[in-house]
Formats: sequence, structure tokens, C-alpha cells
Amino acid sequence: MPACAAGAGSADGEAGTAIYWYFADTSDSPPKWIFSSGPECVYGEKPRDILAEIAGMIAHEFQQTPIAAADFGSQPGPHTLRGEETNVWAEAATQTFNLTLIGQNVTITATPAAYTWNYGDGTIWGPTPTHGAPLHQDRIGEQTQTSHIYAETGRLAINLTTHFNGTYTVNGGPELPIPGQGNIPSSALPLTVWRAETHLYADNCFQNPQGIGC
Repeated sequence: MPACAAGAGSADGEAGTAIYWYFADTSDSPPKWIFSSGPECVYGEKPRDILAEIAGMIAHEFQQTPIAAADFGSQPGPHTLRGEETNVWAEAATQTFNLTLIGQNVTITATPAAYTWNYGDGTIWGPTPTHGAPLHQDRIGEQTQTSHIYAETGRLAINLTTHFNGTYTVNGGPELPIPGQGNIPSSALPLTVWRAETHLYADNCFQNPQGIGC
């Protein structure tokens, strides 16, 4: 840049340095450097590495991002039977958030990646990528990947934590991974476990209306 070398824009007329910004995902080996912006004419002091500063801040910003928890439900519910399959499922959405860091436009994307199920009776499953799905009414009671059988009656609560992976972009550049995960708990789902009793009777209620079970 001839104008930069000639000191154009410098307070004391000293020559400046033309800076071109590149960045790379350090998880790649060897790293693949991608052009970001420039040239920018810098005078005197050492230029700030804005992208490196943002990279150092992004994990903290991700943990502060208001990621919406997953919705989840059970079948049957809010009542189920001891010894029978109770199906649970979760619905979580990919979410994006726009913010400004050091004067740069940053977009964070949170993507659901895994789920930890706490069935409320001491049984915990996960983290697992399996989020389940609701069953048709005619199939309630079937075993599914996320279903659970309760051995005892009582009132309890099912809890779910959804684990989100994060990526970010700076000024519309390529997506970069964010270290760590966002672990977002959903509101507890109350469930009452009942027992079912079956009795067989020999009386014909039409012939003996006073019979047991009539």
C-alpha cells in the first residue's frame, strides 16, 4: 500500500504497516489459514489480534447465552403403571444469537448434541444422542430407545439436561468451534406411578347381580 508506506493517515507522518488478517481452526493439522479482512494500515504500536481476543472470550460468552431448554414429555403421563414401559422424548431446537465483541459482529449457534435423562427413580441415562419421539396412541406401552420401566409406585419427577455444541462466526466468516458445551436443564416433569390389579370372577352378573365383581 503506497499510501500507508508514505505515512498517509499517520499523526506524525511516519510510515505505517499494511496488515492483512487471517485466521485458522487450531484443531486442524496443519491449520488451514483463511483470509478475513484487510489491508488495514497500522502505525506505531503493535496491532491487536482481534480474532485471537474473541477466541479467548467466546467460551465464556457461550456459557452466558440464553439457550432455550428442550421441551419433553412422557407417555403415559402424568400417570403411568408400575412394570410397564413409559416412553419419554425431547424436542430441542438449534438456536442462533447475534452479539458484538470488540466492535466485531459475532454470531453464536447452539446445536443440540446429546441428552441426559434422569427418570426420577435413581436411573440416569446419558449423555446420549437419542432424544426419542412420541408414539401414536395405539402404540403407547411399547418399548422404545428412551422408555423406562418403574419398579415401584409413587410420585416422582423426570428431569432432562440437553447438551448443546457451539460454533461462532466473526463478521460473517467461516464457522469455528466453541470449546465446551452448554448444559441446559429443562423444567422437571411430574409423574405418578400406579399399580394395576387384575381379578378374575366366575359369576355371571346377569344371572347373579349380587355376585363378586358385579
